Amino acid sequence: MSTNEQSREQVKQAKKTEERKRRIRIRLIPIWLRIVLVLFFMAVGAVSGAMIGYGVLGDGKPTDALKKETWQHVFDLVEKESEK
Repeated sequence: MSTNEQSREQVKQAKKTEERKRRIRIRLIPIWLRIVLVLFFMAVGAVSGAMIGYGVLGDGKPTDALKKETWQHVFDLVEKESEK
């Protein structure tokens, strides 16, 4: 390799490393928003799952799954079973 070819290779390598340094990734959705969205969708999934399970599979009213009395009854049943 001649000196001229070596200097061309060095210039190419320098440009490649410079391009790598200049690249800054811009996220479309920030990390904090991703976390909020995941928590939101988990809450929506839990509520809709409870409503479907109670209303469709359990033959009750889906809105009853959101009432405090329903959950209190469920917890009382579970505690009663564990005492035996």
